[in-house]
Amino acid sequence: MKVLIVEDDPAIAANLYDYLEGSGYEVDLASNGNAGLQMARGESWDAILLDLSLPGMDGLTICRKLREEARRDTPVLMLTARDALDDKLNGFVHGADDYLVKPFSLKEVGARLSALIKRYRGQVASMDLRFADVRLALSTMTVDRAGHPVKLPPKCLQLLRILMQSPARTFTRAELESEVWGEHQPDSDTLRAHIYMLRRALCGPGECDVIETVHGVGYRLVAPGQDA
Repeated sequence: MKVLIVEDDPAIAANLYDYLEGSGYEVDLASNGNAGLQMARGESWDAILLDLSLPGMDGLTICRKLREEARRDTPVLMLTARDALDDKLNGFVHGADDYLVKPFSLKEVGARLSALIKRYRGQVASMDLRFADVRLALSTMTVDRAGHPVKLPPKCLQLLRILMQSPARTFTRAELESEVWGEHQPDSDTLRAHIYMLRRALCGPGECDVIETVHGVGYRLVAPGQDA
């Protein structure tokens, strides 16, 4: 997923860039309004993080031009130090989809960004996670691959759900262990054994492994034919 950050504060821009890139997004950056509008119009983005106060052209003008002139409906999350209600309403009037007041939590940025992208893609009501030909139905916690049912034990189901919710991201061993086992940390071979069981269950005859081991780090999903 591609995200454009339009932010003139170098420290804020760097923090956003590092956080989103670490979360699996493809990120690019503009440090002034004119460059931001040009990049926003020139490429397709899944979302735009847009500062309100920018040199060259302010965020409200960028947002208005993006909507009215370029006819782009890309989700825009506006970032600003202005917290008055009128300022927020003005942002929405000019086409912003959501609004965050500085200082903000990077985790909240990530959560709001994910929600905006899901709504934009029509995925809010979807109860399925999909990656390549693997489907996980969240309503029933059942899995199939290429239409064929796959039986998984509960811990393997949890691991697959976590990986499929952020398919571009590499999860560390510690993250997966914490998510699945919580405070009851398993011994060093338990995660490896469950990943092995998950791989065996998903990989039928002639099917490619969709779980990649990132040596020294953890695991991620990889589509058949995708470069490791």
